[in-house]
Amino acid sequence: MPDGTLDMPDGDGQLLPRALGLLSLGLGVAALAAPHQVGRLIGMDGPMPAPSVVLRAMGARELLPVPGLLFARRPAGWAWVRVAGDLLDLLLLARALPRRRGEDRQRVAATLGAVAGITAVDMLAALRSGRSAGARRRTLRASATVTVNRPADEVYRFWRDFENLPRFMYHVESVRSDGDGRSHWTVRGPGGRRIEWDAELVEDNLSEMITWRSTRGARVPNAGRVRFARAAGGRGTEVRVDLAYAPPGGAVGRAVAALFGEEPGQQIRDDLRRFKQVIETGEVVRSDGSPAGLATPQQVLQQPARPRAGRASG
Repeated sequence: MPDGTLDMPDGDGQLLPRALGLLSLGLGVAALAAPHQVGRLIGMDGPMPAPSVVLRAMGARELLPVPGLLFARRPAGWAWVRVAGDLLDLLLLARALPRRRGEDRQRVAATLGAVAGITAVDMLAALRSGRSAGARRRTLRASATVTVNRPADEVYRFWRDFENLPRFMYHVESVRSDGDGRSHWTVRGPGGRRIEWDAELVEDNLSEMITWRSTRGARVPNAGRVRFARAAGGRGTEVRVDLAYAPPGGAVGRAVAALFGEEPGQQIRDDLRRFKQVIETGEVVRSDGSPAGLATPQQVLQQPARPRAGRASG
C-alpha cells in the first residue's frame, strides 16, 4: 500500500506548459536540422546575413526551456523563458519584414502573426502555472486515524458511497454521485459561505484505499485519501484519512479559518469521531456536553454535561 504524500490536482498550471514544451521541442529540432527549409517556409531565406546561423540559434533557443517545461514540477519560470524568446523572435521578424518583397514579405508577415499568437499563449501558460505554484505553496495537509469495530469491507463500502459522507463530515452539506467516479461536493466554508466543486476518483482498491481529488478549475483545489487496515489483535479496522487543500486568500484565508475553528486537522479528528459513532451505532451520539464540532461559535453555545433527570447519582 503506498504511503507517499497526497498529490494535489495539477490543473491547467501543468498541462499547458507541457504542451508548449512539446511545441518547443518540435520547432527547435526542425530549425536545427533543416534551417534552409524552415527559412523558405517563413520567408527568411532571402538577403539576410547568414540566415541558417540565425535560424539554428533560434532553434537552440527553442530547445533551452524544453526540459523544464516537460519535467519540472514548477514550470512557471521556464514558461517565462519562452515568453522572452518569443519577444526576441518578434523583434527579429519585425526588423526583417521591411526588407522583404512579394511572397517572402507575405510569409514573414504570416509568421509574425503566428508568433504573436504563440506569445499570448506562452504568457497565459506562465501566469497559470504561477498561480498553480502559489496554490501548492498554500496547501494545508492533515491526517488522522481512528479504529472502528467493523470489518474492513464494510467500512470500505460505507466510504465508497460518497453520499454517506455528510452523515459525519460536519462541514459537508451534500455529495452527489454523478457516475464514472465523479461527484459534486457542497461544503460550508468559514463564515457560513457555501463552496462547491466537482471531484473525481483517482484510486479505488477494494477494502484497502480510496483516493479522490477536485477536478480542474475548482475554487478550492483539494484531495483526499482514506486507507483501511486490519487493526492489531483483530479489533476491527484502522481507518486513516489524509486531506490536502489550498484555501483561498493565502495567509489571510488560513487565519480566518483558524479563528472559526476550521483548521483541517481539527476538522478531520471531529469527523472521524462522528464516523466511528455512525459506523458502529448507526447514528451520531449526542449529549449536552458533546460538541457538534470545535468551531468557536459552537464551543460558545455548548453546555456542560448533566445527569439526566430521574437517574440516580453516585
